[in-house]
Amino acid sequence: MRLLPVGFLAIAVLSCAGGPHPTATAAPTAMAERPAFDEARAVHVLRRLAFGPSTQALADMRRLGVEGWMESQLARPGAPLPPALEAKLQELPTLTMSMAELVRDYPPRKQREQALLDGREPLRPARIVMEQSAAKLLRAVESPNQLEEVLVDFWFNHFNVSADKGAVRWMVTSYERDAIRPNVFGRFRELLGATARHPAMLFYLDNWRSTRDGMPSRLEETAQPEEDEEPEAPKPGLNENYARELLELHTLGVDGGYTQQDVREVARCFTGWSIRKPRKAPAFFFRRRAHDAEDKTVLGQRIPGQRSMADGEQVLDLLARHPSTARHVATRLARRFVSDTPPPALVERVAKVFLDSEGDLPTVYRALFQSPEFWAPEARGTKVKTPFEFVVSALRATHAELTVRPRLVQSLAKMGEPLFRAPAPTGFPEVAEPWVNSGSLVARLNFSLELVSGRMPGTQVALKSLATPATPTEEGWVDALGHALLGAPPSDQTRATILEALSKRAEAASAVGEPRPVDVPLIAGLLLGSPEFQKQ
Repeated sequence: MRLLPVGFLAIAVLSCAGGPHPTATAAPTAMAERPAFDEARAVHVLRRLAFGPSTQALADMRRLGVEGWMESQLARPGAPLPPALEAKLQELPTLTMSMAELVRDYPPRKQREQALLDGREPLRPARIVMEQSAAKLLRAVESPNQLEEVLVDFWFNHFNVSADKGAVRWMVTSYERDAIRPNVFGRFRELLGATARHPAMLFYLDNWRSTRDGMPSRLEETAQPEEDEEPEAPKPGLNENYARELLELHTLGVDGGYTQQDVREVARCFTGWSIRKPRKAPAFFFRRRAHDAEDKTVLGQRIPGQRSMADGEQVLDLLARHPSTARHVATRLARRFVSDTPPPALVERVAKVFLDSEGDLPTVYRALFQSPEFWAPEARGTKVKTPFEFVVSALRATHAELTVRPRLVQSLAKMGEPLFRAPAPTGFPEVAEPWVNSGSLVARLNFSLELVSGRMPGTQVALKSLATPATPTEEGWVDALGHALLGAPPSDQTRATILEALSKRAEAASAVGEPRPVDVPLIAGLLLGSPEFQKQ
């Protein structure tokens, strides 16, 4: 590893750990018309509604205006991708395969062992998550539909499942592709229902095993199996895992006013929501005989018992229009796009829009992005990037030519964010504290130095094409690259720290009689590792 400046990481930790919180003062009241292009304003938007500035994104903003660019992002769900990006994604065959096809072609260990005995060479299932991670990185770096990618990342995290849990590995590709992505610009109720019915969620939170109390251990003891029902039915018993996370994480929030009895009643409503052949050809399947057909009461509302999916659907309807859900979703969105501690007034306004629009997500997004809190000067550069946001923004800022290799995906895991493998239903943290520690920042700085020095497989960076210093001195390169990579001149502290590191390196070189060329990669790597670049 290259020489790192003493105190650099300590400065980064202290600088990232806190900062002023945004207020509603001194900001535009909406996406107001502005005749002149304000680059600082544009950079703020690209740090929040995109994965950081890029030359192309800034050029689009100059052409459309900042507000015009924002509207174009809200109006382009599913817009065609550039041919070069499409070609890269087509090289990842698992992205378009069904869950059954993935199980067949990338079988679990026992099936792989049998295939080897039969003289066949099966593909390893680890490739599924690797290709899904590669696609996530490629889209985030290269797609012009930046807000869509930010929202897919946000909502997957909100409705988190982990590929580390058994059969979810074969389901996670479909979960993002079929449940999350098509619904991030729809209504919240549609997104909620899509996740509730997807095998990945049903398996991850064990609802596929949940049955009514008193159900016999074998369906055939009381009746013939239902049409298309697999012989291996779930073990009997009510499972509350999905019901609890549905209330606590997905809708009402931990302080949303529900009780443990509500958790149990919701779990009863979702009995029978299951999976047909989860380890062979996963598909949603309603097990009518496993469903509790008695009446239930959820949040004080009677749910008439039926032998159908109507009980669960009624619960989702109830939760999607509940004021606590509106506040919880508004808080999560405001935390992602405005501040780790969003102002209560902002949350209440956005929650009202959520209720008034019946959960129309584009309307909710507009209310957030048009708020004075979003535009407040105090909101800029106050949030710490997650490892994924950091890596993608570094690749975009350096104009990296990207072909995703395992090393790049592994770098994210080293920083604490293994893609599609968050260790808990809560997903990865959206606030600064978990990411601001010396170990994480060392990993970020090491990644930065590997990227700009050409040692990160699959990436290629031409640093000298990013900036042209007025004078080709160390100071000139620090200032020129600083503006190119940070979107603004580096702070006096960062500038002094980098120049000190360069001076110490030059002293070490002169002691052995080596020449002293300007170390442009080291400058770029330290800028990417600086406190300014860690923030958005």
